[in-house]
Amino acid sequence: MAQRRVQLQQEKISCSICRDPLKDPVTIPCGHNYCMNCINRHWDEEDRKYSYSCPQCRKTFTPRPVLVKNTMLADLVEELKKTGLQAAPADHCYAGPEDVACDVCTGRKLKALKSCLQCLAAFCDQHLQLHYDAAPLKKHKLVEPSKNLQENICSLDKHKGQDTVSAAPKMAVRQRQLQGRQQNIQQRIQDRETPPEPKTRAEFLKYSREITLDPNTANKYLLLSEGNRKAKVTVEQQPYSSHPDRFTDLWQVLSRESLTGHCYWEV
Repeated sequence: MAQRRVQLQQEKISCSICRDPLKDPVTIPCGHNYCMNCINRHWDEEDRKYSYSCPQCRKTFTPRPVLVKNTMLADLVEELKKTGLQAAPADHCYAGPEDVACDVCTGRKLKALKSCLQCLAAFCDQHLQLHYDAAPLKKHKLVEPSKNLQENICSLDKHKGQDTVSAAPKMAVRQRQLQGRQQNIQQRIQDRETPPEPKTRAEFLKYSREITLDPNTANKYLLLSEGNRKAKVTVEQQPYSSHPDRFTDLWQVLSRESLTGHCYWEV
């Protein structure tokens, strides 16, 4: 979860043009942020058009806005960069050939912090947390990470002279139980990390967005309503001025707002 939060923070401080963390960040009049060099290069290409647009919301400005470094945002970017570096797992946290790897991790596995004698599995710090939070798992016996948990459960050498039975059938049962528990643990972790998907209109309305249409992008066969909230197809061309962002071949129009994350609107 910490890694996911860091990833979201890094997305927020990234320039939408170069996709890298903001460098010499500037805020343009519409409120969006860019690297100073990136937005300058973008506007240099538009220089012959005598109007300058935001790459995200498409709002245009005349004359060309004067750019001033946003020092507060620059400090925030630097602070979040440091936080991100500290929050990301260091290479020594990943399991090597001689280490016990977490059985739940997917992809590159982290080092196991503990092994569970009941689950017959090893867990890293993140996936071990469920053993401390879930009441049924709190009763499990945790030991130091081991590649051979059977040695920690029972040694047949200690039971010479006693009646013994084959461990194969019981081992097969335990393996099936282990697989079921691992799937259950993985599902709980996924459930914890996911926002429930909305199902009713009321739940969808939490993500509602007011969409305003951009007249500079509207095809000339589209008539926009007052307030630019609706569009309909017409048989006559509308007297829109020429604009580099206008659709000419397709009956389409863009919104002024950029849409990110969960968004919902009604048509």
